[in-house]
Amino acid sequence: MKVTLNRINDAYHFQAKNERGHIIELDSRAEFGGSDLAASPMELLLVALAGCNAIDIISILKKQRQEVTSYKTEVEGIRVQIDEAKPFKEINLIIYLEGNILPEKALKAAQLSFDKYCSVSKTIESTAKINYKVILNNLAI
Repeated sequence: MKVTLNRINDAYHFQAKNERGHIIELDSRAEFGGSDLAASPMELLLVALAGCNAIDIISILKKQRQEVTSYKTEVEGIRVQIDEAKPFKEINLIIYLEGNILPEKALKAAQLSFDKYCSVSKTIESTAKINYKVILNNLAI
């Protein structure tokens, strides 16, 4: 797996491209000298976590013949100052599922994703505590 990062402007606006040609832009916030033209690297880390889990959960539920009609995740990262860096110490996800899905299957799919399948969560779990909850058809399960 390989990506290439190219600077777009004279500040911190970049464009990343993977080997298949897909492009993502990133930038820094204006208060840190950027142009705020795209998500920050730390925001993209949260996106990567949410996306990895979403792919796993939907895949697991499809294999179990559960009908997912809507999927949304809210992710909040809580950071801590360590020297000059501010890594995440905790990440909280709320997964919103809608459809004809058995609650126990929804919970099991989420648990399997976080504990076994999601490479992103496995990569960051040693440095940030990951918490999640599942809301199925507007009810917490």
